[in-house]
Amino acid sequence: MTSSVEPDPVSPAPSERPPAQATSATRRRALYAGVAGLAALGGGGYAWWKYQPHAMEPGVEQALWGLEFDRPEGGALAMQSLSGKPLLLNFWATWCPPCVEELPMLNAFYREHQARGWQVVGLAIDQPSAVRKFLTRIPLEFPVGMAGLGGTDLSRSLGNLTGGLPFTVVLAANGRVLHRKMGQITADDLQQWAKLG
Repeated sequence: MTSSVEPDPVSPAPSERPPAQATSATRRRALYAGVAGLAALGGGGYAWWKYQPHAMEPGVEQALWGLEFDRPEGGALAMQSLSGKPLLLNFWATWCPPCVEELPMLNAFYREHQARGWQVVGLAIDQPSAVRKFLTRIPLEFPVGMAGLGGTDLSRSLGNLTGGLPFTVVLAANGRVLHRKMGQITADDLQQWAKLG
């Protein structure tokens, strides 16, 4: 008795696949690419949202002017003493490279625009000893206040939900917030803000 062995079915090569299978594979790849693209877009959108200033807490603009901060060189910095003129308020720390990098620009802005009434204040979210040591190496002409960890809470109340640094707030002469920026400032930012005062 002879047995007949049937040959194993062989899958056709991709180029020999029937058109329906090739179309299905193409659709699957397109679907995967679409899902990956949406995930990337969603992640990018979330990151953008996370690093944008959000709504401020009610009453924070009025409360800001009642605050007082110790100064690194001694004495106090009363925010009330700065009211009535446009103010650029910058939250920074000595351990934050973008903060340190933008301080000379802020100092130049202050020097150039103080005659037009502009004021700049740096609120250090840092240890007083670190700030004093830093300011001996890189002196600043504008006032610096020691905000400590409470400065993080203040920046959050101004819309900086992540508490990230640097964070800059531009206030009008009437005390109202005109602009807020998360992250390092640019020369273009300063040019635009100078027009607001």
